[in-house]
Amino acid sequence: MIITRVPFRLPLGGGATDLPSYYSRFGGQLITASINKYMYISINQPITSDTIRLYYAYTEEVNTVDEIEHNIIRESLKLHNIEPPLEIGSMAEITAGTGMGSSSAFAVGLLAGLNIINHRIVSPKDIAEEACKVEIELVGKPIGKQDQYAVALGGINELQINQDGYVNVSRLNLSGEFIRELENRLLIFYTHSTRDANIVLAEQGKKISDNEITDKMHYIKEIGVAVKKALIDEDIDRLGRLFDLHWKTKRSMSDLMTSGEIDNYYQVAKNSGAIGGKIMGAGGGGMLLLCCESNRRKELISVMESFGLKYMDFRFEFDGVKQII
Repeated sequence: MIITRVPFRLPLGGGATDLPSYYSRFGGQLITASINKYMYISINQPITSDTIRLYYAYTEEVNTVDEIEHNIIRESLKLHNIEPPLEIGSMAEITAGTGMGSSSAFAVGLLAGLNIINHRIVSPKDIAEEACKVEIELVGKPIGKQDQYAVALGGINELQINQDGYVNVSRLNLSGEFIRELENRLLIFYTHSTRDANIVLAEQGKKISDNEITDKMHYIKEIGVAVKKALIDEDIDRLGRLFDLHWKTKRSMSDLMTSGEIDNYYQVAKNSGAIGGKIMGAGGGGMLLLCCESNRRKELISVMESFGLKYMDFRFEFDGVKQII
């Protein structure tokens, strides 16, 4: 039995510049982090079975890899030439559709375990790139490279993506005191709505050929660069204002980015101590990240919970994917 643990990710700047339709022309630049909420993947090869049993949101029992409906599992097993008997299961502290990168966390955790089964010693970066290959090339998801690298490596990092797709990773050297203050002032709330990120991302990818959208993507990348400087300068107020700029820019790019309900939540938050914020991931629902004024944390949590949102406490996680059993 092998169990891997993968942290969920928290995007901080430059989101969507990791899409192939953008970085292949202009290069991508992102600031991303991981947090202490996890997905667990278990892999077992029982000697008393001849089948493949899968336990995730659904249950599957099949005789061959080709029969598997879960596309990430199917293509990952093919990539690693693993045949039955096999049992694979997953559990997560955050559900899918909330903008926290659950699909890529699943892929990274699964591939880390399959590499262990095949006695291959690989780096977290290698696992991230394998997950990109499975999700983007083999499965055909219209996604980028941010999530896989964020959860595989852990920590708070800058990702620079070359036009050929090569990812340069640089860890931000932030003080422990500043990280604790950042954790205190960044608040995550569950909006009780979920969405399919693939739909939003597919639309964004198609629109990048539009000059107006391309200009906005360039601006999002500039905001990502400014987010890095705000973190290095330990200026959380400026970080909050950059979140607000990012949110306004992203929501102007697609009607799928937000809804009347989410817009209302965001305005309530800004009236109650939030400097800025954004919906996690592609947008449209899920988790709402807010950056609050230094002395209004309790007030903001109380107000948002009174509107039915669920507060989720977190800390940054500096370990990426790892085997725990």
